[in-house]
Formats: sequence, structure tokens, C-alpha cells
Amino acid sequence: MPSADADRPVLLIHLSDAHLGADSTLMLGVDTEASLRAVVDQIHREHGDADLVLATGDLSQDGSEPAYRRFARVVGELGLPVRCLPGNHDSPAMLTRTLGHWAKPVTDVGAWRVIALNSTVSGSNAGHLDRHQLEVLDTAAASAGPRPVLVALHHNAVPMTPDWHDTMMLDNATELFRHLGRWRNIRVLLWGHVHQEFDRRRGNMRLLASPSTCFQFTIRDGRHRMDTSAPGYRWLKLYPDGSLATGVRRLDPRAWEAMLQGWEQLEADQAA
Repeated sequence: MPSADADRPVLLIHLSDAHLGADSTLMLGVDTEASLRAVVDQIHREHGDADLVLATGDLSQDGSEPAYRRFARVVGELGLPVRCLPGNHDSPAMLTRTLGHWAKPVTDVGAWRVIALNSTVSGSNAGHLDRHQLEVLDTAAASAGPRPVLVALHHNAVPMTPDWHDTMMLDNATELFRHLGRWRNIRVLLWGHVHQEFDRRRGNMRLLASPSTCFQFTIRDGRHRMDTSAPGYRWLKLYPDGSLATGVRRLDPRAWEAMLQGWEQLEADQAA
């Protein structure tokens, strides 16, 4: 169980979209385990005293047990408490079976409560929060008492841009925001999926997304394209009064360029 004094800030690390396979293969020219390990090494150097690591889905590309064991091995090297939730490339059942000790939906750390929701839909890249998940949200928020609350899921609840992931985002975001609006103690809504950082305010809530630990996406000429930005993670300092500070840390661009394999061919294929 994560522990932190209730009268000091909680340091939370957000990881997302590692896309590990059953073995060490390249995906879109990237060795996803090597890039995850590089990000984890940077976390160890810069935020090794964190109170909690939160991984918001697509831990695996193939939903295999070996992929989750590889994820556990790499992230476990931090020696920190970890919580995770599934994304559209994950197998929720296999994730829970392999990482059950990390897959708890409600976690209290310091003065804050973290609620992790499963927005996956079998056979679809889009997301949906079913009745059970919304009940988990309401029950956990209601029982939090004075605790500020951070809610996490995989799928984005708002478009990143007018044409970003419209068909792959949460399909009942309006319903989610209706439930979130019932609880003034919910201060953060955090997601992965988009492989880019995002930071907006909506009422008293902060809406946040973070880079992938492997490859990044952008929109160019109306189409999803690979972005050469380096992988990274988000840190959040969560204060007992519900306020927060946050930022994104990425790998050194030169180190990232040295890790890339097959990038020139990928760029050529995209331009064709």
C-alpha cells in the first residue's frame, strides 16, 4: 500500500503506452522495452522518491503474459508502489492476472485518493465506461471524504485537436463529465492513449495527458503521423488542499535519436 504523510504533497509519476510485446521486437522502428527502460532510468535519477507510479494503459501491444512480466520487471526496478489500468491494446483479464497487485481501482496515497477506471471495449480501439465503472467512480468519490481525488483512465475524454482521435476517444465522455460534476473533490482527470502531452482546465478540474514511453503521435495534413519528439513521463505534485503542480520530462533528444532504428524508412513510407 502506498504511504505518504497526509500533510505533505504526494509525488505521482504518470507513465503510459509502453506497447511491450512478448519479446523484444521493434514497433514502428522503436525498441519499446529499451525506450521504457530509458524513461524508467530517468525517473530513478530525477524522481526516485515518488510516492506512486500510475500507468494508464497499453502496457502491452499484444496482451500477452510475457509482455506484462517484462513491464513488471522494468518498472519494478524503481522499487516504488505502482498502480495500472488497461488500454485498448491490453488484455484486461491477463493484465489483472499477471499484475493483480498493481491493478487495484482505488488507492489512497497521502491526502489524495486515486481512482483507476477501465475504459476498454473488447475488439475496439475506442473507449467506453460501462455502468459498473461509473459506479466505481461514484462510490469511491463519495467515500473519499475530504480527500482530493485524481481519476485516471486510458482513453481521452476530450479531443486533443478538432480532428484528433475522434473515433478512438471515450464514446460516453458527456456521461463521464456528468458523474465527475457530482463531486467537487475530483481535481484531476488523467489519461494516456494519445501519445502526447495535454494540459487544460475544465471548471475546478485539470485535464492531463502524457507522452508515451515509446513513440509519439501528431496530426499533419489531417492525418495521424509519427512525431520525432522523445518519449517521457509526467510528474505531478499533489498538495493536501487539492492544488497541484505538474510537468513533463522527456529523454534527451540526442539519446533518443541514438535509440531509434528504422526511422528513415518509416518517414519515407509515410511520405509515399
